[in-house]
This record gives sequence, C-alpha cells and structure tokens, in this order.
Amino acid sequence: MAALVIAEHDNRALKGATLNTIAAATQCSPEVDVLVAGSGVDAVAQVASQIAGVRKVIQIDVPYLVDQLAEPLAAQILSIAKNYTHLLAPATANGKNVMPRVAAKLDVAQFSDITKVVSQDTFERPIYAGNAIATVQSNDPIKVITVRTTGFDPVTSTGGSAVIEKLTAQADSGKSTFVGRELNQSDRPELTSARIIVSGGRGLGSSEKYQELIAPLADKLGAALGASRAAVDAGYVPNDYQVGQTGKIVAPDLYIAVGISGAIQHLAGMKDSKVIVAINKDPDAPIFSVADYGLVADLFTAVPELTKAIS
Repeated sequence: MAALVIAEHDNRALKGATLNTIAAATQCSPEVDVLVAGSGVDAVAQVASQIAGVRKVIQIDVPYLVDQLAEPLAAQILSIAKNYTHLLAPATANGKNVMPRVAAKLDVAQFSDITKVVSQDTFERPIYAGNAIATVQSNDPIKVITVRTTGFDPVTSTGGSAVIEKLTAQADSGKSTFVGRELNQSDRPELTSARIIVSGGRGLGSSEKYQELIAPLADKLGAALGASRAAVDAGYVPNDYQVGQTGKIVAPDLYIAVGISGAIQHLAGMKDSKVIVAINKDPDAPIFSVADYGLVADLFTAVPELTKAIS
C-alpha cells in the first residue's frame, strides 16, 4: 500500500512544507501520492507532479474547496483513504486543523508532529517542549500523521514525472462557511521557510526599538522577522512573528536571537537551526546553551554595529 501526502498550497503555488512531508512519506512507503485539493489548482498539481519520488498526483478541483476548510477537505481525504496505509500532512495550522478530523472519522490514533520515521508503524515525536523524545507505535490499519517539517530535509522539487488523476469532489456538507481572513502582507521571506531569521525578545524594550534595531538587520540579510513569546505578549510585534512551542517551528540556515533569554518554549521552536547566533547582555542566559556563536553585549550597541558592518 502507498502513502498519501496532503499538499499545502494557496491555490496558486505549492508550499515548501509539502516537500518536507513527502520526504517523511517516502520513509513510510516506497509509493507516495499527493492530494491537491482546492479551486483552480491546475498549476499546483503540475508542480506537484514534478516532485521527485511522487507516483501520482490526485487533483480535486471544486469552488467550495478554495478556502480548504477542515470539513470539506477531510471529506475528500476520507473518500480515498482506504487506498492508503499512511496519510500525512505538514504540522502547520492547516494540517493541525484537518488531520485530527480525519483520524476521528477513521477511528484511529493520530501521530502528531513526528520528527523521525523509525519504521512503517513506529515514529518519534518531541514532548515536554522538546526536552524528551517519545517513540510511539500503532497497529491501526491507517496511520494519520502530521509532520514537523524541520525534522526532514525536503525532497527535490524537480525530476519527477507523476501522472495527474482528476477525481470528482465529494459533496459539500455545508457544515462550515468561510467568513474572512486577515493577512499581514510583507515583502520579507515567510518565517517557516526562510533561510535566515532575525528574532527579537523582551530585552528590546518596545516595538519602536524592535523596528529600529531588528528590522534593518533583517533587511541587510534578506531575513524573515521573528520574536519570542514575551515580545509578542508585550505587543512589540504581531502573533504571527512568534517562534516557539506555541508559535512557529523553524530551522533556518542562520538564526539570530537578539535580547532573547532562551526560555524552553522558545528553544523548542528554533533549536534545530543550522547555525544559531545569540546576542544578550546576560552571560548566563539559557540561549547560549544552544548557540553556536554567542555575544555577551548590550544589544543597543552591538546590533547597530553589526548592521553597519554588513555590506
């Protein structure tokens, strides 16, 4: 039997998290299919068909899937679930919204936020804010899984030649309706897929200082902006900047933490970064325990100097 990956997209472009999820799926089964469900998703399906390791792309295209609400999307997944032993989605807001419903309807357990595939029925996932790793196993005939994308290197987006199979959509139950969406538009990279992230913490003192110090450094590096929960709670930046266990899980090539002490909650969201740079005036700050490079200094002096030094 094969594995099915639920593609994450915006009806126009495929999200990078799908590539990481496919990487996990290939470790579950040698045959991997991708479900592209949405409205006007021909371009997305075409891109998915070129991903290395994909056997088949299943395209379900209908207007009421444009917002990919959990109820109608779950219905599409359930209609073909019997053909698969593993159903996988990224552990993003969308994946966490849809997959528990799928698992409940199938009456099976869900494997949440896995970081490693031990075997076809055994997986590893972090618990206690990443301070311990649980190994979980299930005999359920269908494994429903959300994947922590930072735990798997993405597969190659080209080189594949999967067939595209268009299926008729299941009828909309009408149980939910889309009301609205508020998005923060930015020219900077998306936080969860950025190669470089500059994050600020409560040590900055205000939203004005965040914009004065962190934003210029990020602009120089072409980086995404992040923040600790303390900075978000203090109102320095919006909620979607938050990195951590209750925010976004990231693993960029370079993560710069400015004025962040390094609470367990924050470390759980960024400690898998390839290179971590910490700037903090407290030499005993926990952030230094995971940092590859640490600078004990006053951030109000060090950050402007660093920004100026970058050509």
